[in-house]
Amino acid sequence: MPARALDMPHRRDQIAPVEWQLRVDLAAAYRLVAMFGWDDLIFTHISARVPDSDDHFLINPYGLMFEEITACSLIKVDREGRKVEDSPFEVNPAGFVIHSAIHGARHDADCVVHTHTVDGIAVSAQKHGVLPLSQQSTFVLSSLGYHDYEGVALRDEEKPRLVADLGTHNFLMLRNHGLLTVGRTVADAFLSMYTFERVCAIQVRALAGGAACSEVHPSIIAGARQAAKQVTRGQGSGLVWPGLLRRLDRHFPGYDN
Repeated sequence: MPARALDMPHRRDQIAPVEWQLRVDLAAAYRLVAMFGWDDLIFTHISARVPDSDDHFLINPYGLMFEEITACSLIKVDREGRKVEDSPFEVNPAGFVIHSAIHGARHDADCVVHTHTVDGIAVSAQKHGVLPLSQQSTFVLSSLGYHDYEGVALRDEEKPRLVADLGTHNFLMLRNHGLLTVGRTVADAFLSMYTFERVCAIQVRALAGGAACSEVHPSIIAGARQAAKQVTRGQGSGLVWPGLLRRLDRHFPGYDN
C-alpha cells in the first residue's frame, strides 16, 4: 500500500529554495481546488514547470486526494511523464498528455490548471460555449480557445491539435470534458481558473432561469484585458494570492510540509 501524504519525509533541506517555493504554491493550489469544490476525486491535474528547466515538471501523486497534497509529496517528472525522483506514488498518464503538450509549446505557461467540474463540463457541452452574460465572462472571452473532445487524453497524436486550439490564449474549453487555464505563475493560472469556473456557474444558472438573457457588447470584451489590469492595480494575481494562502492556513493547513 502506498505511503500516505502525512508519512512523506520532509525534504526542504534537499531542495533548492526556488523549487521549494514553487512546490509550496503548487500544493496550495491543489488544496484550494479542493476547498472550492472543483476536485474530481483524484482526477485532473495542476502542473508546474521546475524553475530553470524546460524538461522537468511537478505534478500530483496519483491516488492522493487534493486536500492531502503537500510540497514534499509532489512528483517531479520529465516531458514524457516519467518520474525523475523516487516516489511511492505513480502519475496519471492521461492527464500529463495534455499538460506536457502545453508546457512544451508555451514557454510562458509555467503552470497549467485543469478541472472537471459540473458547471465547467455543462458549459463545455453546450454548442455555443461561453456566452457574454456576465462581467466575468468578458475576461475569459478575451482569451478563449476551444478543443473538440477526442476521448480520454492518452494519445500523443492529439497534442498538436491541443496546442493549436490553445494558441496564445490563457483559457481553453475542452469540449465535453472540462476547463483549462495557463499562467506564468501558479497564482496566475489559479486566478484564471477561478474566473473561468465562476463564468460557467453564472451561465448555467442564467440559462436555467428560462428567460432571455442580456449579453455584453463585443466592444466591452475587446477592452477586458486592460480593465483587468486596472482592477488589480497592475498586480494581477499577486493581489489576491497572499489572502488565499491565509485562508488555507486557517482551513487546510499543512500544504507547505
